[in-house]
Amino acid sequence: MFSRTIAFIVFAIAMGAGCVRLGVWQLSRLSERRERNATISSRVLAQPVSFGTATGDSATARYRQVQLSGRYDYSRQLIYTSRSRSGAPGVQILTPLETTADTPPVLVNRGWVYAPDGMTIDLSQWGEGDSVTVVGYIEEFVPARGPVTTSSVTRAVRHLVRDSIEARLGTAVAPFLVVQRLGSEQIGPILHPSRIEVPALDEGSHRGYAIQWFSFAAIAVIGVGAVVRLEQKTRRREDEKTRGAGEGLGG
Repeated sequence: MFSRTIAFIVFAIAMGAGCVRLGVWQLSRLSERRERNATISSRVLAQPVSFGTATGDSATARYRQVQLSGRYDYSRQLIYTSRSRSGAPGVQILTPLETTADTPPVLVNRGWVYAPDGMTIDLSQWGEGDSVTVVGYIEEFVPARGPVTTSSVTRAVRHLVRDSIEARLGTAVAPFLVVQRLGSEQIGPILHPSRIEVPALDEGSHRGYAIQWFSFAAIAVIGVGAVVRLEQKTRRREDEKTRGAGEGLGG
């Protein structure tokens, strides 16, 4: 009996220590999330700068606000498939923006459009004029992962992989994308895709998970205390029985 109690206590203490460690890890994740949110906020709230200035340091380029002017090349735009919005299926429209003759075009994510199959739309309905001024934030291309193109849909891509997109377009593009937030809708009632905002700057579930893990650790400690008290009571009763039996024999 005593050996089983010791084994339980050791197991509970180990479990409690593991839960505390997981709780501390969640708090560290929360701290990282807050730092990330603060960084994004500072970049999003800053005044727009030129694309070249924003991308001069690739380590700090993401989410920086930019303003750039040029001409949209609608003949080369792409459909970014399977992009839901508020639970509705749709796509995002990626259009090259030609800024100067001696630099590659900047791929601009002009926004979201409803598509029942999440893959196809009539791109001819979503022009915004040729010469435009775009205000948006910098986004990064992603590493290659799985199939990038969709063979069943012309000019459709599943992932924002720069090399694959350049191969699909038949031309080089700038090393960063721009997610458009403002543009031609400022100067007239032009139908445009729903613009995409920066990610939500919330703290996620890290705090709740930390509380959960610390609660598990507290339960383990309370359980150990309860088992120890129960063991002590059991041993006292056994001792009392032994003494009573001894006194009975002596009498």
